[in-house]
Amino acid sequence: MTNRWNILALLFCVRMTMAVQFQAVAALSPVLMNQYGIGLADIGLLIGLYLSPGIIIALPGGAIAQRFGDKHSVAFGLVLMFIGSLIILFLPHWEAQITGRLLAGVGGVILNVLMSKMVTDWFDGHKLATAMGIYVNSWPLGIAATLIVLPLAAEAYGVFAAQALVSASIALGFVALLALYQSPPNPAATRAATGAAPESSNPAVAGLRGSALICLILAGSIWGLYNAALAMIFGFGPAMLIERDWGAIAASSTTSMVLWVAAISVPLGGVLADRLQRNQLVLCIGLVLFAVTLAGATQTTYVVSAFVVLGLVAGIPVGPIMALPSMVLKPENRARGLGLFFTIYYLAIFVGPVAGGWVAEWSGTADSAFYLGSAMLVVCVMILAAFVPLLRRAQAVAAAAAVAAAAAAPAAQK
Repeated sequence: MTNRWNILALLFCVRMTMAVQFQAVAALSPVLMNQYGIGLADIGLLIGLYLSPGIIIALPGGAIAQRFGDKHSVAFGLVLMFIGSLIILFLPHWEAQITGRLLAGVGGVILNVLMSKMVTDWFDGHKLATAMGIYVNSWPLGIAATLIVLPLAAEAYGVFAAQALVSASIALGFVALLALYQSPPNPAATRAATGAAPESSNPAVAGLRGSALICLILAGSIWGLYNAALAMIFGFGPAMLIERDWGAIAASSTTSMVLWVAAISVPLGGVLADRLQRNQLVLCIGLVLFAVTLAGATQTTYVVSAFVVLGLVAGIPVGPIMALPSMVLKPENRARGLGLFFTIYYLAIFVGPVAGGWVAEWSGTADSAFYLGSAMLVVCVMILAAFVPLLRRAQAVAAAAAVAAAAAAPAAQK
């Protein structure tokens, strides 16, 4: 597989296994609650446990890839996911469920961080925002498919068969990755992907510092706050509609519409950014539209239409945001850099919903969580405004360092 779009399709499918495993608890929650005698709080714990290792593991995950290479590190992550799924499958005890979920979450974090780097390596300078928009779409589509397939499998064949499907999907992803994935043809990216030492020891290339480091932190903050705002919809949308006397099933199904519509708008945002060559502009417009519609959804009586519009605008920023790290990272520091990027993301996605719940409880209405999400998106716009001039400074420093290195090379040969 030497075509980058074939590689993207492969990575898309492999990442879907992570979405399937993440969503399995929510999809099978009625059965699990009955089987283990647990409540919604325990289901929430199992869901949160899967993402919680990212706060600690994301940054070391990038270092692991620099030592062992992308392909082997991602394969290791899939192995952890598979072992975790087997623990859940064959040890039907509550403590085993927690252990398996945590172990699988560690593997999922490694997968998430490094596969984003692999997409960047293949598409750096070649419609990266479009590729990221498509790649990230594997998450909502995997979740949506899981919500349909696993409950049907559990009803027809039992919960064991449904959970076995999760294990089987991970095993297929592991085999496909080992059999089909190869490193990109770019020499520098190939050295970084295989764990070889970078060719240059120039600090401007091998490390992150100054404006470039701040840019990466700001990019991670935008991604984290954006996802925290998105979580307000899925976390508190049903509650908001129930407060308006909707039924529970109708409230949940209407909220899920955002996910299905976003499957269209996520790649669209990446295509627009690449076609117009205005990544930050498309990102800014997308964030503003998302903030306005998120707050407006609490006021309108046309709820279904409002949630469809939410899905259309919510996906626009995804591709442009995921393209931001590539503007300051080089192949040699991309793994560690994306590790930092995702550490900030995991911290925000953990804290954000907690803050949303606190605000909703304090105010007495779930509407407040939507307003908090809208405020988070406004903060994202403000961070982007600080990111743009810092990016220019970082790129100028990198260009000057490259010129100095080129000038020093002949002198060193003499």
